[in-house]
Amino acid sequence: MKDIKHIYYLITALIPVFILSACSEDFLERPPLDSIVDASFYQTDDQVLAATALLYSKVWFDYNDKASYNLGDFRAGTAFSAYNDRGNVLFNTTGNTPENGSAWRSFFIVVGQSNLAINNINQFAGAAVSPTVKKMAIAEARFIRALAYRFLVMNWGAVPVIEDNLKLLSDTTVTRNTPESVWKFITSEMRSAANDLPETPIRPGRVTKWSAEGMLARFYLNRSGVESNGSGQRSQMFLDSAKYFAERVITKSGASLMKNYSDLFLFPYDNNPESLFSLQWVYSPGAYGTQNTSPAYLAYSSDIANGDGWGGDKSATWWMISQYDGIKTTATGMQGRTLDQRLKATFMLPGASYPEITQTIPGGEQKLIFPFTGTDNNFVSIKKYITGKAKDVGGLAASQNYGNDTYMMRLAEMYLIYVEAVLGNNASTADATALSYFNKVHTRAGLPAVEDPLTFDAIFKERTVEFAMEGMAWYDLVSLHYYNPAKAYAILNSQDRGLFFTAPDQFPNPTSWTFTKTAWATNERTIIANSGNFLLPIPSAELSQAPNLQKPAVDYYKK
Repeated sequence: MKDIKHIYYLITALIPVFILSACSEDFLERPPLDSIVDASFYQTDDQVLAATALLYSKVWFDYNDKASYNLGDFRAGTAFSAYNDRGNVLFNTTGNTPENGSAWRSFFIVVGQSNLAINNINQFAGAAVSPTVKKMAIAEARFIRALAYRFLVMNWGAVPVIEDNLKLLSDTTVTRNTPESVWKFITSEMRSAANDLPETPIRPGRVTKWSAEGMLARFYLNRSGVESNGSGQRSQMFLDSAKYFAERVITKSGASLMKNYSDLFLFPYDNNPESLFSLQWVYSPGAYGTQNTSPAYLAYSSDIANGDGWGGDKSATWWMISQYDGIKTTATGMQGRTLDQRLKATFMLPGASYPEITQTIPGGEQKLIFPFTGTDNNFVSIKKYITGKAKDVGGLAASQNYGNDTYMMRLAEMYLIYVEAVLGNNASTADATALSYFNKVHTRAGLPAVEDPLTFDAIFKERTVEFAMEGMAWYDLVSLHYYNPAKAYAILNSQDRGLFFTAPDQFPNPTSWTFTKTAWATNERTIIANSGNFLLPIPSAELSQAPNLQKPAVDYYKK
């Protein structure tokens, strides 16, 4: 049983209060003082660790529920929903789009509860709390807060940096801060966290020094383009820092790639050797908010779910399928199969089999064989994070209640960050270490080693197929947009996000597939991305409650 689950029982009585705070529409609201703040609560190491436990789950709930894939994959063009979430699919996210508001709210809940944890531990931690645990718990909160701000600044640009929600009661001048100063803040915060976190997790699932240094590698790679003003050139200093921290995690953390890509998503995969940081969900009958609900909306049918399974219209996009090696363009569409094991582990094609998942069929059950249906359109449904019925996971699943964790960072990303940092502002790189690191990820997927010099396009494509449906593709585009917005728009505007038909050459156990665009579905196949709609608009409800968010942004360090 994972550590977070045992801590969950310790704080169950406090969850209703926490839920009330999480439901507030006002992100500037002071966190309630009775949300795990009683001075008597912080008297032991266990109690302090319990106070930070919900930073790994509950506070991220609204983001993980639907916003993660809506923003991270639908807007990025790796997946789409044919009949729902169309604003995000068509790149028309507005101030009233539900996932826009839920993501903003969730990230500021993360910030507010992280601030509260830091304040309460500093104020109330008793003499029996070890200095090591106190320092580590505060570092955990700073780590989580910095990550939330990374999401905020990459989605909305200028956002207000808030370190103490309690001060907001008497401060009516809170405004947004410039992206450059937000990035400076979160990088500084993560460096401090890296210094204070242990090299090995104090308990399973807890962040470590290597989690923080991995985030620093990511942050510096993103930040390398922030001040370029679209010039196409990234900061070499920040590229060097990204390379430095990625290599440290690769060589010193003890983390290792899972042998088979598909094992990353087979129950029970939680806290495996490749995971550097994951949200720690638990199957929690009778409670709400500490469980993973995302599989309920992604599973293609109730036939493989637990009274949910509402993802029947969700699919890989035509563009996404074209990214896999072996799928070739023909005169009428696409055709082929791929050696890339990541396709089957991420999306379901007709005839593909998944013996780990039970499928209800007329008259009984069988091991899942993804159906071949329709005549001129069907869906390449989501597989990643789908673990099946309760019987497939030891009874630990129910409707909208799953216990499998959500990856926030894997070691594979460190290899690809190193490669991209080495490439830097060059057209290509033949650096031996970079090629070796790229191929560790590439060949793990069953593909032959790459020997040619690596380009940005090759690295971007590798990241796209490696992390599809992990809520990351959008942030790769934002990172590119910082220094080369024209290329980011070109990628988005070239994507086909419309209906198509996928036919296997035989069913089951196909050897290839043919992909044909649906003839009558000619509208809404493409989007138009530009400087006016690239970043998300601040949710309308927040603007009405905090009008200062409409004022020009200021440097956080020059207030």
